[in-house]
Amino acid sequence: MRTYVIEDLYDADYERILKTLDELNLRSQIEGMYYLPLPVDLLQPEQRDHLNQCGPYFMALETVCHPAGNQLRLELLVRARSKLRCSCVCYATASQRKHMIEYLDQFIEELEIAV
Repeated sequence: MRTYVIEDLYDADYERILKTLDELNLRSQIEGMYYLPLPVDLLQPEQRDHLNQCGPYFMALETVCHPAGNQLRLELLVRARSKLRCSCVCYATASQRKHMIEYLDQFIEELEIAV
């Protein structure tokens, strides 16, 4: 799996990130996972065609609490909410990847967390 990892987060900063993600209602049903929505204007043509049957689309953010250092792991795979397997579920394009990495970086910066 391709991922973008932010590691060595202090406990207080990590907890603040989790709290904010919860407030934004991004939590998935899986413990420690959050769904970051992908803007519709960044969808690939096939993803746009499948939006009604497979979407909405997102990238998963895994939060890892660990004594050796807390982490955020952004999967660079575009997933669909309504289907696990479909040809529209695929690795992010360069523009999707760039947008979501910048989104996560900005999110952390707005919380005034140094990484």
